[in-house]
Amino acid sequence: MHIGDLAERAGVTVRAVRYYESRGLVQPGRAANGYRTYGDEDVAVVREVKALLSLGLTAEQTYPFVECLRAGNDRADVCPASLSAYRTRIAAVDDRIAELTELRARLTDLLSDAETYPEKARAR
Repeated sequence: MHIGDLAERAGVTVRAVRYYESRGLVQPGRAANGYRTYGDEDVAVVREVKALLSLGLTAEQTYPFVECLRAGNDRADVCPASLSAYRTRIAAVDDRIAELTELRARLTDLLSDAETYPEKARAR
């Protein structure tokens, strides 16, 4: 299939397919006329990469999942490297949650302090 067909079947743009290709995630064959050709496996890979990117993984962090699919697994997340990538992303999310929780507490303290500031000072 051609790049436009792949993009349509995978639910992405042609530009996204080209980006995935530039990152080495999709490796097309070449027809005699030089056009890229893709197979059904590439549809699964592109769908998986799209889903992983939507979870905040970087293109580089999707490599273990792609390799897992290319190894013949039905799922991209059953290989040890994929599980490790999940753990890394979860740790990053936990760190971000902690940062936001701290920020919220600081803002809440500032708001509380401002709301209880003496009335005369607010009128100035």
